[in-house]
Amino acid sequence: MTFDKVIMVDWSGGNDRGLRPVKDAIWACIATAGVAEDPIYLRNRQLAEDWLADTLATLQSAGHRVLVGFDLCFAYPSGFATHLIGSEDTLALWDWFEARVQDSPKANNRFDLAGDINARFPGTGPFWFNGLARDIAHLPRKGNDRTADHGLAEKRAADIAIPGSFSPWQLAGAGAVGGQVIMGLPVLSRLRKRFGPSLSVWPFQAPDAQIVLAETYFSLLPDLIANDPNPIKDAAQVSLYARAFSALPATDLEILFDIEGTSEGWVLGAGQSQMLRNALTTNPPPLKNDCFAMPQGAHWTPVDDAHQHLRDKLTCVTGTETVQVKDAANRFLAQNAQAIRSHPPAPNAAVDGYGFTGPAPAGITRLKLVDGRSAAGAPYDGTVPLGHAIRILTGANLPEDVDTVVLQEDVNTTDTEISFHGPLKRGANARDAGEDMQAGETILQKGRKITPADLGMLSAAGVGTVTAHKPLRVGILSTGDELREPGDTTTDGQIYDANRPMLSALVASWGYKVIDLGRAPDNRDTLRTILDDATTNCDVILSSGGASAGDEDHMSALLEGTGSFALWRIAMKPGRPLALGLWRDTPVFGLPGNPVAAMVCALVFAAPSLGVMAGGAWQNPTRYQLPAAFSKSKKEGRREYLRARVEDGQVIIFPSEGSGRVSGLSWATGLVELDDPAQKIAPGDLVTYIPFNSFA
Repeated sequence: MTFDKVIMVDWSGGNDRGLRPVKDAIWACIATAGVAEDPIYLRNRQLAEDWLADTLATLQSAGHRVLVGFDLCFAYPSGFATHLIGSEDTLALWDWFEARVQDSPKANNRFDLAGDINARFPGTGPFWFNGLARDIAHLPRKGNDRTADHGLAEKRAADIAIPGSFSPWQLAGAGAVGGQVIMGLPVLSRLRKRFGPSLSVWPFQAPDAQIVLAETYFSLLPDLIANDPNPIKDAAQVSLYARAFSALPATDLEILFDIEGTSEGWVLGAGQSQMLRNALTTNPPPLKNDCFAMPQGAHWTPVDDAHQHLRDKLTCVTGTETVQVKDAANRFLAQNAQAIRSHPPAPNAAVDGYGFTGPAPAGITRLKLVDGRSAAGAPYDGTVPLGHAIRILTGANLPEDVDTVVLQEDVNTTDTEISFHGPLKRGANARDAGEDMQAGETILQKGRKITPADLGMLSAAGVGTVTAHKPLRVGILSTGDELREPGDTTTDGQIYDANRPMLSALVASWGYKVIDLGRAPDNRDTLRTILDDATTNCDVILSSGGASAGDEDHMSALLEGTGSFALWRIAMKPGRPLALGLWRDTPVFGLPGNPVAAMVCALVFAAPSLGVMAGGAWQNPTRYQLPAAFSKSKKEGRREYLRARVEDGQVIIFPSEGSGRVSGLSWATGLVELDDPAQKIAPGDLVTYIPFNSFA
């Protein structure tokens, strides 16, 4: 059992809540595979019903299977429906309410209808809490004014199973759900009629239709909601539960839906809070087995084609978690970050000076000084009359009616007054509240890699935590019998492993977690064991060596046996062979063994690919057009990358292009990129220079 889309809806029984998003209103959120869109504010039930109907129709026409969860009781305690309509048919009860509820944005008849229903039962009840000023016959204002002879239980079995749940009989008051049930069932009834057999209602019907409605409860994970940075709890709830239910694997969904239905219904997820909690940190679906397969007939692959293929096929492979902002540097946002409060939170002074009510006309202005001053953290709590000024320091809140600040260097002062030459326009040297950021404004988009400057902005906006992707775990592996650790003794034919420390430091500089997988000998069984172990703690593996098609290229041979292997012969220098595949669903990038080629391929291909798999967007490096201080002739048909650095505003290249000269990597600060066509470069010609630090 799977769903392409999950919609979570937090319902409300109140009247229109206004244009500005507020709490205790209707909120909804759509999520796909654990990733939620921004929550949607719906100010009244009429707009909410239209949005639901239109959204479901759009998703239905696109062929999507949709789960819609409502934080709304779908049924009442056993016996209620029978007494009211003559049967325990819950869906028929929906239709009964739909025929009798009167609803508009500004008024509804939920309290009067509850009184009419109570009149049909013996004694007093079951509904209570008349929220209107006028009395309503048969509807008591207090729960203890009811009598027990109405014959119904206070809660359903599902409500009893969930600590802290409220009775559907309470119509108003803190936490009450009864009013929203009466005002929600008619909407559910109309949705059923609109979508017919394409929609089923669980647990009263099998959850096998294209659209499935289910009752949910948004207090199953209270600690996560309490720590959510969204200041509007309702918005945080729909986002959290949409992500959780959409991230559940098919086996877990089958467990949740495996409930024998009764007329009282059930709450989806009741008793399974840990399952939902686990879903929020579960890794996303693995890459497809053919994600690295190039079109048949491709022999030499241009760099741009290889890039486009990776962009089209790669997806994020990391789960998400809540992270303290102070620990979020280099993490990729999994959800938009919104300002908790405006910045600045109140109008304040941009300079040290004197504040007054502006503007000041041309000529000399004299203003009397009030006692006291306003400083950052110690605002002035009095008033500044017209024609007066107050001493004010940079960052201090402007007192009421003060809107202009004159710079202290422009002022002559005495003990009782100031004077200065105008004109000075109203608002000079003053900052408006929220002129930098507004409360509720999206200040960082999901997919962004968080920078140190971002941490400052988030903190200034009051954001304490963000939802980010877990750090990408990158395994670094070197292969080959000839390799030895630096510092060890060597014999003829042996070399030191330069790739592993180089690639490890490179990947760490990009902000990812490095897993050192060591060195693998030229032994297929040993390499297989290393790869098996690596899949338990790595999200992606970068290996060097064995990425060709020779007898000792065991990495290529093993990947070929998985059915996911692709050997890309890239039309570039240095580089060329790039072995790609999946080992137990873990992507493997097989880089060339030559250190220069390994680093260039890591920069050109691994850097943007890892960014996507870590939760970001494909990132092209920043390129600069600078004059060359060298001559070069290049043949057509391949892209070349030359080790280079900038001196005196010109680009110089390493004297030797040989890929065996590892010292050239240390000497260089970037690469010159020569495009695929033939080129003749003379000193002074503009060339493309890419600094190493712009690749990720």
